Amino acid sequence: MAVWWAGVDQARDEFVDDLDEVERGRLAAYVREVDKARFLLGVTMVRRVLAARFSLPAAKVRLDRSCPDCGKPHGKVRAVGVELSVTHSGDLVGIAVADRPVGLDVERVDPELDVDGVAAVVLGAHELHELSRRTGIEKVRAFTESWTRKEAALKATGEGLRGDLKASLPDGIQVVQVDVGPNHRAALAVRSAERPVLRVGDSTQLLS
Repeated sequence: MAVWWAGVDQARDEFVDDLDEVERGRLAAYVREVDKARFLLGVTMVRRVLAARFSLPAAKVRLDRSCPDCGKPHGKVRAVGVELSVTHSGDLVGIAVADRPVGLDVERVDPELDVDGVAAVVLGAHELHELSRRTGIEKVRAFTESWTRKEAALKATGEGLRGDLKASLPDGIQVVQVDVGPNHRAALAVRSAERPVLRVGDSTQLLS
């Protein structure tokens, strides 16, 4: 399995040419330029990776975003024959491509975050105990790392944020931290009995 990371400054207007009608509508609905860039990069990276995988033009890659609950096109991105996960936070956008259910999450380390308040809602007792041993920015980093592991796992199981946020990692899910520099924390989760071997793709080449 592989992941690709890109910064929002890598987004270019020409990427819109490969988007379908639904994706163009979603892009136009964003108000902030940074949100437009994140969405555009996520779609473009997915399309280009799958285009290379299936020997298709990027614009011809068929993606399904229908929500399982309401049918509207705001659900997790899916494609036939491959498992996908897309994530973004701050100025980073990432995608994961695998042959089994996968979840990728990235979060910016936010020094202004109310760690104790958020942690009380989303972490279990053991996680809270471990977090209580940290202070200052190290506490923020530790919480952010825990949260990315949790959200990546919930993406891999398909539960998303509807799952039990305080529960331990489910059986059959392997989670690994992914190094994305000091300002973010990231994790990848996959349904597997063994620790995944992860390849990091070259987004500069992918987006050139």
